[in-house]
Amino acid sequence: MAKELEDEKIIELYWQRDENAISKTDQKYGAYCQSIANNILQNKEDSEECVNDTWLKAWESIPPQKPVNFRMYLAKIVRNLAFNRFNANRAKKRGGGEMVLVLEELSECIADKTDVEQELIGKELKEYILGFIKELPERDRNIFVRRYFYVDPVKSIAKRYGVSENYVMVILSRIRKLLKCSLKKEGFIYE
Repeated sequence: MAKELEDEKIIELYWQRDENAISKTDQKYGAYCQSIANNILQNKEDSEECVNDTWLKAWESIPPQKPVNFRMYLAKIVRNLAFNRFNANRAKKRGGGEMVLVLEELSECIADKTDVEQELIGKELKEYILGFIKELPERDRNIFVRRYFYVDPVKSIAKRYGVSENYVMVILSRIRKLLKCSLKKEGFIYE
């Protein structure tokens, strides 16, 4: 409750066009957003730029937006900016890193590896996947979200949940297979 009240006060600063909103946001969510960006980009400077761009996007979008969950609102912004930066960097030079692994893993479920990002943006598919995830047991759902939303490395996920890396890989593999079967059944993919 105190967390939500504090967020409401920060959002109110945005609505008042008070520049302290940015410094308060950075104090509270800077490390969180940095972590998301760095999981995707694996580059401190690029991640810092994405976080700074996140503050700008928040400033430009609040108002008229009034986020209900400020933390997730910022996570979505920084994640989208980091994906865009990742794609731009990848276009310059083909690289590795956690993001490439995540896209390769998800390509098992979705038709074409090159279409993964575009497919995930599709509203119908997005809604279906969200519904699928909500039906998973809580720990499995959290592991899936940590890997495919936050792009956490398997090692970090294993440490967070006190399990082996192999266990995390098995859970993720099982969920991807279930998702693929479910997507086939619903006609999202064909083989």
